[in-house]
Amino acid sequence: MIVRSFKDIEGTDRHVKSRSGTWESKRIILAREKVGFSLHETVLYAGTETSMWYAHHVEAVVCIEGEAELTDRETGRTYTITPGTVYLLDKHERHTLRVKEDFRCICVFNPPVTGREDHDENGVYPLLTEPEEV
Repeated sequence: MIVRSFKDIEGTDRHVKSRSGTWESKRIILAREKVGFSLHETVLYAGTETSMWYAHHVEAVVCIEGEAELTDRETGRTYTITPGTVYLLDKHERHTLRVKEDFRCICVFNPPVTGREDHDENGVYPLLTEPEEV
């Protein structure tokens, strides 16, 4: 059994800040736990825009606080995301989040991330794996 809080991981290698400066993420469950998914609390900052494309991952997102505009770049459709709203990137959709007020969400990734990922120039997380234990 694993028991930890998001507060426990502040300032550790599980507390990741983007190179772009638009978000930070507390990755409470990672690939190293070997449970088939990863779980994160992510905050995207008000006034920022982040374009993403999870070419190798499926992501489910639950908004806890704040507001953002989500644009599906495949269809051009735009959604307002507020607390209690869920979106699922089940077909690896290219998308953009325009954050109106600090946007705190809980994210689940499959396959799980290792905690070392950051978006590349296309908004993609690389597909990283944990080294095999010896």
